[in-house]
Formats: sequence, structure tokens, C-alpha cells
Amino acid sequence: MNRIHSARQMGLLSCHGCGAIYQQPRRHQAHLYCRRCGVHVCSRRPGSLAISWAMLIAAAILYIPANTLTMMRTTSLLEDRFDTILSGVVALWQGGSPEIAIIVFVASIVVPVAKIIIMAVLLISVQLKTTWKQPQRARLYRFIEIIGYWSMLDVFVVALLVGLVHFRGMAEVLPGGAAIAFAAVVVLTMISTLSFDPRMIWDTDETDSENHE
Repeated sequence: MNRIHSARQMGLLSCHGCGAIYQQPRRHQAHLYCRRCGVHVCSRRPGSLAISWAMLIAAAILYIPANTLTMMRTTSLLEDRFDTILSGVVALWQGGSPEIAIIVFVASIVVPVAKIIIMAVLLISVQLKTTWKQPQRARLYRFIEIIGYWSMLDVFVVALLVGLVHFRGMAEVLPGGAAIAFAAVVVLTMISTLSFDPRMIWDTDETDSENHE
């Protein structure tokens, strides 16, 4: 089976903005900008690993208060209740809504943790330049890129409950500090994922390591 050559090995660059193909400039020449959309054309996204790592570490740190602080405070004539993400899931389950509890648990706990772990594995494997399961790692990246947006479900649930309960006038629901921390976790993991250049997964056999720092 013939060896597959990458575009970079063939001296070609693809514009991240519109997909136009250009011949790779020589090292002494100025930076190349796309003649069609004006985007800076480069072989790999500059600072990809550094930005991804910074956003991922920040997300992992904020995930602790996102799960320990109050996500939602419910005040009524009968009780004053403070719920974290996990206690909210338990309350939904005990309140006769197991389907919603499972959805919130998966979207608010399983998905963020999975994204943080998978991104850490991808970043470490790229830094080690390993050939371990490259197709599977590329598919994992596409998977977390798609599911990342659903992590915001818990924040949406709180926002809907705030409006719904205020509309009925029977109780009061207020978002807690965990809502801000959790929203930040989702945004930071999304930035980390989008900053990561998945083409670096396949750079293990190339000597050019620009932008890996």
C-alpha cells in the first residue's frame, strides 16, 4: 500500500476561512494571506496547543465550584431549597421525572467530564507525537466538537424555571453561583476544542513541528 502524503509534505496550505489552496511560501518570505478572504494562511493554527491547554485547565478548575456551589435556589411558602447540579438531578428523579434527570445528568456531568478528559488525552498524545490510534483520536475530536454545545442544558433549565415560576407567581427560583461557573466551563471547553488543530494528530512522522509549542 502506497504511503499517504499530507498537504504540508507536498508544500500546500489550506485557508482556514474559505478552503482555498496555496503553495507554501519559503521560510524567508513574508506571511501568506488568503487573496479571497484575507485570512492568515498557515500550516497549523499558531499557538494551538498553548491556547487549548490554557482553556482546558481553566475549565477543569472552574468545574469544581460549578458542582459544589448552588445551581438553583427555590423559595416558596413551604420551603427554601438550595440545589447543586447533582442534588437537582436527585430531586428530579425522586419527583417522578427520571427521564429529565437522566438528560440533565448526562448533559451537565457526563459530557463536561468526558470533554475535559478526551481533550487532555488528545493534547498529551499530540505533544508525545504518538501514532497510537490516530483514526480513533480524530473521531473522538469530531465527537466532542459536536456534543459540546449540549453541555449548556443545565443553564437553560435554570433560565426556563426562573421565567416559568415567576410567571406563575407561586414561588421564586433564582440562579446560584454555580450557574456562572458552569457556563464558563462550557464556554472554555468549547474554546479549547475549537483552538485545537486536529491535523496535529497526524504530524507524528513529520520533522516540522512549528506551532506545537
